[in-house]
Amino acid sequence: MTHNTTHIAFIGFGEVGQRFARDLSAVDGVRLSTYDIVFDDRTLSASHAARAAALGVVVAPDPADACRGADIVISAVTADQTGRVAETAAVFLTSRQVFFDVNSASPATKQRAAKAVEAAGAAYIEGAVMAPVLKPGIRVPILAGGPDAERVSEVLNGLGMNVTPVAREHGRASAIKLCRSIVIKGLEALMVDCAAATRHFGVESEVYGSLTGTFPSIDWPALAEDMNERVATHGIRRAAEMREAADMLRESGLEPALAEAVAAAQQRGAMVSRKPIEGK
Repeated sequence: MTHNTTHIAFIGFGEVGQRFARDLSAVDGVRLSTYDIVFDDRTLSASHAARAAALGVVVAPDPADACRGADIVISAVTADQTGRVAETAAVFLTSRQVFFDVNSASPATKQRAAKAVEAAGAAYIEGAVMAPVLKPGIRVPILAGGPDAERVSEVLNGLGMNVTPVAREHGRASAIKLCRSIVIKGLEALMVDCAAATRHFGVESEVYGSLTGTFPSIDWPALAEDMNERVATHGIRRAAEMREAADMLRESGLEPALAEAVAAAQQRGAMVSRKPIEGK
């Protein structure tokens, strides 16, 4: 695997896959291919295929074809599909391939995925994306775990990525990610409900003024708007991530109710209109 001959395949060509592909397509010698279940949907496939073509990404008819000959396979699907995709890929992966799983799944889910992939002889790298990807693209901080994490991180960083190996075992990187997500996604859910309530009662200035007195370094109206946009745009994916966080807590013998409530709030926020609620 060298900088000049790297073939990267994406399983999943949504927000993360497309954003990463945009940056990687500009790297000399990198070849890109992809498969996404969206390509099987005739009502959606045309627009996705057009985006892929614009980036020079070859669209394959199935995941095995997309990954054939790839040096690195990046799994970038929704959190709830993490295990299924790894098990599917394990059927056709070879010992010379790397499976880089950047999905926001629980440590136990990543460990099961690793077991399936490694049984095929391929290297499994657990990836935990630690910030939104749209602005930084491949420079977004990613934590990596697994026996080959250090070696693969060097290769990916040579392509312009920002991958930091944090463990030789699987699960630690995802634990860091999901523990953080409990706070971040929880704050988003809280701010969406707070903003809606303040608009309903016409008390925005009083509430945000009081919050500013307690936390003067935060621009609360701006934060509310930003988090409302995040939930409206990404709430479905964030809800899946928080269900994984709930699974992580449950599997650890901890109480998952709060994470489950955040998941429900994220899901709800993505489904409702962003139109301000009229005051009484």
